Amino acid sequence: MPVDAGGLAHRRGSQTAIPCLFMRGGTSRGPFFDERTLPADVATRDAVLLAALGSPDERQIDGIGGAHPLTSKVGLVGPGTRPGVDVEWTFGQVQPGRTGVDVTSNCGNMLAAVLPFAVETGLVVPAADRTTARVLTRNTGMVAEIAIRTPAGPDGTRHVDYAGEARIDGVPGSAAPIEIGFLDTAGSVAGSLLPTGNERDTVEVPEVGSVDVTLIDNGQPLVIVEAGRLGATGYEEPAEIDGDDVLKAKVEALRLVCGHAMGLGDVTDQNYPKMTLVAPPRHGGDVSTRSLIPRVAHRSIGVLAAVTAATACVLEGSVAHRVATVGAEPTVSVEHPAGEFSVTLGLDPADPQRVVRSGLLRTARLLMSGEVLVPASLWNPLAKERSA
Repeated sequence: MPVDAGGLAHRRGSQTAIPCLFMRGGTSRGPFFDERTLPADVATRDAVLLAALGSPDERQIDGIGGAHPLTSKVGLVGPGTRPGVDVEWTFGQVQPGRTGVDVTSNCGNMLAAVLPFAVETGLVVPAADRTTARVLTRNTGMVAEIAIRTPAGPDGTRHVDYAGEARIDGVPGSAAPIEIGFLDTAGSVAGSLLPTGNERDTVEVPEVGSVDVTLIDNGQPLVIVEAGRLGATGYEEPAEIDGDDVLKAKVEALRLVCGHAMGLGDVTDQNYPKMTLVAPPRHGGDVSTRSLIPRVAHRSIGVLAAVTAATACVLEGSVAHRVATVGAEPTVSVEHPAGEFSVTLGLDPADPQRVVRSGLLRTARLLMSGEVLVPASLWNPLAKERSA
């Protein structure tokens, strides 16, 4: 039976109770909502989401956020409204210690939980052991084709299968595979795969000097730079990067300059472009990466950051290509602090440097279902009815 995450928000004493499912998607997690249960007014909706996660408190102690950007995310899901799209969703990034809900970028990890949420809540009704759907990320217009297992139980009702043999680095244990195919993601935010038109640019940063970078967007705007150029190795543990104020200052200064170069303007208050430090691989992969999102070191690497970094590896002349060991195979193994991430690239036969599809595997799991409560002073869903 579908989980009732699409029921109505309602008053519970001095609070408002909102149905939601708490889910892990890839190496991220957070609450997912049927968007129709939330306020239509964006400012009110964002206030509700901030309260639900506990921001702007750094510890998010009064909410369900995890006090880290990877565990301070939300998914707002609804039925497809466009031809060829089954499900639509909006990804929301909530930063601990900050106000505001950023809905301008993608999240491939949270995306892995969207179709399971849709099946759990009855937005998508499975008819076979494998359910495939096209999912639109409203943030950037990106479309992905996602496939999950939906076997029938003893009573004949089909359900999402979370148990399986698939393993992804950064998540303990194994789970059922979720196959994600990204379709033509180039220029998701920056407008084109290479916003400057170049595989490699040289930018001037007062804190660093002249720096070679690759500015690229294949689902996630990235600034790719050789780790050694910033005084790093590319093999640091995330805690080392987070504790290195000198390195982080260089990275942020570079990010601000590159934001303008990519046509993104002043990115001081934006969560993009992400920063990716690259180095030669050490553990049998094709390239080693250390990712900042954008001011905190990622414990592994984001899905679309991995896709974009892998794309850079196959572009001759790019910073990543210079240190990578990519061969003729279409799969690029991206090393990160928690292991590796394999990305299979579909290349245009007429232009081997043009990526038309990116395939990868993720897992997800429903962790909890119920209601999240926020102060009714922020939103009282009955107030409008009473005043009508």
